[in-house]
Amino acid sequence: MLKNIVSYSILLILVSSWTVRSLANEALSADAGVDSIPVADVTGDSPMSDTIGCDAVSQVTDHKNSYSYNVSKHDFYKMLYAGVPLIGAGLSVQASNDNFKSFRNEYAKQYNTHYDDFLQYSPAAVMLGMKALGVEGRSSWGRMAVSDAFSIALMASVVNTLKHTVKEKRPDGSNSRSFPSGHTATAFMCATMLHKEYGHISPWISIGGYTVATATGVSRILNNKHWIADVMVGAGIGILSAEMGYFLTDLIFKDKGLHKFELPERYGRWHKPSFLGLYVGYNMSGSEFDTPVGRIKMKLGINAGFEGAYYFNPYLGVGGRINFADMPLELNREILPHDIEFNSASAGVYLSYPFSSWIHLSAKVLGGFNHFSRFSIADGYRIGGNNSGVFSTGVSVVLMTSRAFNLRFFCDYNTMHSFVHEADHSLHTVTAGSTLGVNF
Repeated sequence: MLKNIVSYSILLILVSSWTVRSLANEALSADAGVDSIPVADVTGDSPMSDTIGCDAVSQVTDHKNSYSYNVSKHDFYKMLYAGVPLIGAGLSVQASNDNFKSFRNEYAKQYNTHYDDFLQYSPAAVMLGMKALGVEGRSSWGRMAVSDAFSIALMASVVNTLKHTVKEKRPDGSNSRSFPSGHTATAFMCATMLHKEYGHISPWISIGGYTVATATGVSRILNNKHWIADVMVGAGIGILSAEMGYFLTDLIFKDKGLHKFELPERYGRWHKPSFLGLYVGYNMSGSEFDTPVGRIKMKLGINAGFEGAYYFNPYLGVGGRINFADMPLELNREILPHDIEFNSASAGVYLSYPFSSWIHLSAKVLGGFNHFSRFSIADGYRIGGNNSGVFSTGVSVVLMTSRAFNLRFFCDYNTMHSFVHEADHSLHTVTAGSTLGVNF
């Protein structure tokens, strides 16, 4: 199944990307002066001006209050910065779908709502509402309508083609159209539309849109309608579809109906890297504990939650993390029917160093509170049910994939009191994974 998913996904992405790239090259070749555009340095790496060639961001130059949009070759590649990592991450965790389903069943087995049927459209509703109220966005009504029509057509064609070719069964077994999540693709497409049109007004507009989109995807998992891979790939398809839709419209319309500057693709190197994101990773532990009924060993588990930090400057910030973890246990070399669950909340200091405008190295030191679930493992012997302090530290490589998004690859170390009450040593875990965050 994974082989089929990878094959179909790559094929569709390559076909769509090749078509758009071909159109871009034709448009660029007709414009002799596009490859060298004198602009102010927008990356923040230098206070000086640069002549940016095909690596330039989209430029909108003001001449007597009229705007002229120049499409650069780099515009094609920057469309891929957020969507492709999401699709890749989704495909990489596809083999762990069952683990994430068990995690869902432990925490939200009875969850059943239908608000995600409507929530997916809310970023688009906000965009249209702002437009109707006269808030000037990036595009005129006509240009925006064409951009959105392209985006919807691309998203719908990719999602429906994959659903009817991959035929992945849903977690609840209701049908075989699970991969990818159409609700999530729609929500992230709409959030990207909102970001493109009104993200220049305030980063919180973009944060709000992508938060709603994330809530839609999480709800699809909690409703047992989708695997985590379905949701992550759906999010990537939604973002890519909107980016391609706007790119195609820019190729066709040039400066017609263009009202506002396209923001630089990323913040500058010395921007404060504040973020809020969805934290997902694998828990590993070498800790073993002797009990009256045998020896307990911990197996590979899942850790998910939310993480965010506010930075006072490019280097120093404060923030926190809320985690929901689930790890299988082995007693005398036999897997127990119940996993140990532990939930924690911690806060502390975050550090960052920006090597460039797009790659940072981050570290953190956190302290907080942890609670273990309680259950019997054998002969009435009970473990868990206790509270403890938790100490965490970790490092992350941060990719500032766009002005709106960052992708953090982290490795965190955690230590806390054991869930085995008689244990004479602490529990140690290592969590490795990634956080998809929004910048603010």
